[in-house]
Amino acid sequence: MNSQFELRGINHLALVCRDMEKTVEFYRGVLGMPLVKTIELPNGMGQHFFFDIGNGDSLAFFWFPSAPEPAPGVSSPAKLPTDGDITTAIGSMNHVAFDVPAERIEEYLAKLRAKGIETADILNHDDSEYGVSRKVHDGTFVRSIYFFDPDGILLEFAAWTRPLGPDDVRHRPARAVSRAAAS
Repeated sequence: MNSQFELRGINHLALVCRDMEKTVEFYRGVLGMPLVKTIELPNGMGQHFFFDIGNGDSLAFFWFPSAPEPAPGVSSPAKLPTDGDITTAIGSMNHVAFDVPAERIEEYLAKLRAKGIETADILNHDDSEYGVSRKVHDGTFVRSIYFFDPDGILLEFAAWTRPLGPDDVRHRPARAVSRAAAS
């Protein structure tokens, strides 16, 4: 319970797209998210569209005619987690994870692939040395499917497999290290 502010979840996460029409086709057409609000920004600045992602939360996109080109490997991951390094720059948005029912994860993988979406295989996240296992076991806490949207934004369907408890918080926060000292 937050003792400082009454936070009720995410109102919206705002991302930037290259082509609003393709973005609408993907999020509404492929992922089935209802488009709930559209805004034309003043002075030809662009557009701002909102999709309903459930629980009163939204995923929003800006389209700016003069937006800089994407920088995979800097502002977003260059690869799926199973295909390479997912490191991104400080202050970047690494990925968006949508909560899905655990009992439907295999079905959702098949649906995405049937729609022509390249996905990673289902990852069973656990506390092992590599953080994933081939099979679900008592230590698995979330199952994930990773895929990219048309703009290279890394998305995840994530399904909790068990409640998290005090034993799940056991690592000390890392301290920043200067790049010179790390070399």
